[in-house]
Amino acid sequence: MSDARSIIAKLRQRQTPSRDELAWFAQGLADGSVTDAQAGAFAMAVCLNGLGDVGRVALTIAMRDSGQVLDWDVDGPVLDKHSTGGVGDCVSLVLAPALAACGAYVPMISGRGLGHTGGTLDKLDAIPGVSTQLSERRLRDVMARAGCAIVGATATVAPADKRLYAIRDVTATVESMDLITASILSKKLAAGLDGLVLDVKVGSGAFMKDASDARALADALVKTANAAGCKTTALITDMSQPLAPALGNALEVAEVMRVLSGTVQGPLVEISAALGGVLLANGGLAKDVQSGADAIVAAIADGRAAERFGMMITAMGGPMQFTENWSRFLPEATVIREITARGPGYVSAIDGEALGLAVVDLGGGRKVESDVINPAVGLSDVLRLGTKVAKGQPLCVVHAARFADADRAEAAVRAAITVGAQAPAVPELIAERVG
Repeated sequence: MSDARSIIAKLRQRQTPSRDELAWFAQGLADGSVTDAQAGAFAMAVCLNGLGDVGRVALTIAMRDSGQVLDWDVDGPVLDKHSTGGVGDCVSLVLAPALAACGAYVPMISGRGLGHTGGTLDKLDAIPGVSTQLSERRLRDVMARAGCAIVGATATVAPADKRLYAIRDVTATVESMDLITASILSKKLAAGLDGLVLDVKVGSGAFMKDASDARALADALVKTANAAGCKTTALITDMSQPLAPALGNALEVAEVMRVLSGTVQGPLVEISAALGGVLLANGGLAKDVQSGADAIVAAIADGRAAERFGMMITAMGGPMQFTENWSRFLPEATVIREITARGPGYVSAIDGEALGLAVVDLGGGRKVESDVINPAVGLSDVLRLGTKVAKGQPLCVVHAARFADADRAEAAVRAAITVGAQAPAVPELIAERVG
């Protein structure tokens, strides 16, 4: 018979609890029989001593199985992607419908903004009428109609993780490789996936600033997900600058619509193709990764991805003709100001985290959980690293609710974007593939 005290004692003594013990503890987190004090002690013990590969897999499966695990009866592979977070990262809104257009089914359980990074659900909330908190019945209906659905987790999905994450947040145990891995994967694997691709970000706009840390996380995630029975690959990708030229919820949706309409090429298409190519190959819908990437690009170029996106938006309560008239539906800020270069040179450095925090300060993200987001505010037309600029040329455009907000954002942008005499070495967008 398991009990919390003996499991915590094992961890303190650098012993790995058994699979049954970790399953018991996860269920106790879900049903409340494990106290907050015991959950905090467990998290601290794991943070200090680790679980090892076997224990990490066991905890992930236990937290996945602490709630409902979806099962799908569909005529194609069930695929998904997860990003560790960055700025201007609206890949999910491009990739999910493109995958659906290629024959996959994509039940994407996403999150809201965290710190300086934007949340996929917050972006969708910028579209009038869209509901991202769906019952299982509605989720299945959206999937049947569009082939993809981007939604928030219900209370029945990995409830052990929801409880433990709240405890970690107040006990300084968030930064544990084992707990991060189990948290991410327990929710994703509860969606009943056949394949998963992970976009592990590294750089100034990511949580992982160091390449070795990003590689370690990617390796832990891939090994754990594969051991749990889900075919998984990770890409380590650059976040030394915003992925899209827009930061802010409605502004990022607008950028997505430009991509899906075929009028914009660039990093969003490149990384969507790279991630989607891996998924289609792993899911048996493409003969290899390059063929899969080509299929994603084709689905975007010929409008099939936009069609799927429109079907998803309508099925989730949004406007019926959103893809045809998206600019009519998205909110606009009242103060729009260009931030211009004070001298000539090259965009030599971008502090992505600082830009993300500037958007939060504008009202585009949350400083506390109860904050209400203004979907219209943010930054647009952000120049990329290495761009040659003349004096007076716009570096980006601020979208604010008030002049005072725009003033603060201007100061933050000027501190975050460096114009220097020399063009910088720009990192490759995709640094490495793991798994």
